[in-house]
Amino acid sequence: MLLIWTALGMGLSTVIGTAAGLCFRNVPHRTNDAVLGTASGIMLGAAIFGLILPASTTGSLHTALPMTIGGVFLGAFLVSLLDRITPHLHRLAGLDQESHAHNAGDGKILLFVAAIALHKLPEGVAAGVSFGTGNAGDILTVTGSLALQNVPEAMVIAAPLLAIGVSARRTLGIAGGIGVISIVSMVTGYFLVSVASGILPLILALAGGAMLYVISDEMIPETHAHGYEKSATFAMIAGFLFVLVAQRVLEAA
Repeated sequence: MLLIWTALGMGLSTVIGTAAGLCFRNVPHRTNDAVLGTASGIMLGAAIFGLILPASTTGSLHTALPMTIGGVFLGAFLVSLLDRITPHLHRLAGLDQESHAHNAGDGKILLFVAAIALHKLPEGVAAGVSFGTGNAGDILTVTGSLALQNVPEAMVIAAPLLAIGVSARRTLGIAGGIGVISIVSMVTGYFLVSVASGILPLILALAGGAMLYVISDEMIPETHAHGYEKSATFAMIAGFLFVLVAQRVLEAA
């Protein structure tokens, strides 16, 4: 039951963010950077407390620690390869509106949506993999952080779709499709853990490394690109501390 509800939450978060982006199309950079900074801090805490630390303590020290170190680097490396073969998300989000206005060719839309969907795959798998810890607190921390991160990101990527001539209704439909991909990849991660329990530390660390890469390569540079890096930095710290407190409260409950 927890898998079903968390998967639905992951899928709906993209739709909710896109709907918010349609309603509030001119969100100030200061606000958006603060929200994204908070989300990056929450994701950082989730990657460390919900995936990497559990990976390092699963099994014996001699097996878990090498798997954790190798998994973190491997996860980051795989996402970096994904970045090489698909356009960078935030570069896509900054498409020049004038050059793409009145140009709603299916090819451009397909490229844009495919890039977004591919970037959602490792996040969904990471959410599913978190079930391997067997700890409800870790699961909720990881899936909740990813769902929260989806909201401001979806708000940002709604604008380029509108700029190339996609209607608001179709934009919401595309967001729903991306949400389905998140759900499918999350379920895939869940079953990956169930069939490969022997290398659980490696799988958990791989998901954590993927999240660390996204935070460093995608989220932090975006929050520092508009002159509000100080407030975004403190927002990230607040998000990280929120996860720390939440983890302690869940453990004590």
